Formats: sequence, C-alpha cells, structure tokens
Amino acid sequence: MNESFLTPYLNAIRNLWFRDLKERPLWINDTAVRIRAGILLFIPIYMAFTLWDAIYGSHWIVDGNTAVDTLDTDWDGNIIYSVQAIRRTYDYTVQTWLLLYGLFEMIAGMHPWLSRLSPTILIASLLAANKPKVWKPLVPKRFAWTLGAFFISVCLVFFNPEVFAHWVNDLTGHKLLPTTRQYLPYWIPLTLVWVCLGFMWMETVLGFCVGCQIHKLLVWLKVLEEPCEACNNIDWEEIARRKREREAQQQG
Repeated sequence: MNESFLTPYLNAIRNLWFRDLKERPLWINDTAVRIRAGILLFIPIYMAFTLWDAIYGSHWIVDGNTAVDTLDTDWDGNIIYSVQAIRRTYDYTVQTWLLLYGLFEMIAGMHPWLSRLSPTILIASLLAANKPKVWKPLVPKRFAWTLGAFFISVCLVFFNPEVFAHWVNDLTGHKLLPTTRQYLPYWIPLTLVWVCLGFMWMETVLGFCVGCQIHKLLVWLKVLEEPCEACNNIDWEEIARRKREREAQQQG
C-alpha cells in the first residue's frame, strides 16, 4: 500500500486531532471536532426523549384486564369503569451511565493525554485524516466543553437526586437537600438538554460553536485572554512549498 496514503492516518493516530502536541497553546483540527460532535449527538437526542417521556408521559400503567365496567354512567352519560392502576416508576441506570460517558468525553477533549482514552476523538481524527485541515485554538473549545460538562452534570443530578442529596448533606453535615423527593424543577434539565442538542447540531451541521462565541465575548469584555489566531494559524508547509517553487523557477 502507498506510504503517502497511510501517512495522514498514521499522523492521526500519533497526534489525534492536535496539530502539534509540543506547541503551546494547543491547536486542534476543527473538521475532526465537527465529526465528533455528530457522533456524540445521539446522547442529547436520547436524553431529550427520555426527559419528555418522564415529565409529560403517563405516570400510570393500566392493564386492560383490570378495567371493569361498573354498568353505571356519570351525569354526562360517560361509562364509569373501576380501574386497578399501577404508578409508573423509572429506572435511570442506562441514562446515568450514558451521561457519565458524555461527561468523560467533554473532559477528555480538554487534555492531550486524556484524549488518548476517548474512542470518539480517535474515530473523528481518522475520519478527518484525508480532509482539509481547519486549525483552531483549543482554549475556546475547552470553554465550550466546560459548558457541556455543566449541562450533563445538571442532568445527572436530576436522574439521581437522592445520591447527590446524600453527598451534599454528608459533606456539609446538614440536611440541606431532601432525599425522598425530586427537588430539581423539571424545566431545568429539559431546557438544558434541548439547548445542548441545539449547540451540538450547530457545531456539526453549521460549524458554528456557540461556546466559542461566548468565550469570544468574554475575551472582548477582558474577562478572559485568547491567543492570536492570525499569528499562530500559519501553514508553514505551504510557505516552504512556495519557497521551493520560487527557487526552482529562479534556477530554471
């Protein structure tokens, strides 16, 4: 097999989506970032349907064999049935593990050595190996993934309120949170999961990173600092190629 064909894939395995692991600040291939966002898009989609069913779905299970006609009607002429119903309970084990994986993915992308443990980063880097590189600074992406990690953490608390309550109460030594009921308003995780879904869709389809734009706003407000993209995003290989062409033309 042609070695030049394998070179981009070998580089992707060695450096993943990073331009150079030794440079500071770090730069990553935005093409691979968009592919990875598309892979992880299934998590907020699944969570959105789960939350919608948990919040707005029926909380009662009625077996057809338990509905008995009383042979009576109400004042409006509706038939009255005697029903034995079971209140629906939810097991969020699958959702919890999926959210924990999503949280790991958000954190893994922030650090080069943790990125080695992420299967989606490796897959995205390989899929983008032969595509044009779009180098972007890692710092704004870290900020965007921090927002994603926060959204996921809120959903984890919603799915496991008693666990989080026990942690807080044991840590503080006071019963600050109830351990027998859901204390997190339903609209908070439902809103955040749809916001997260929208952010990831825009990243994947439009190449628009909302978190990066928020980071840019904070830079403009002098809250954060940002490296000079125009100064660092220089294609030295292209510059060297053009120099060789000029030298060849001069010698010819």
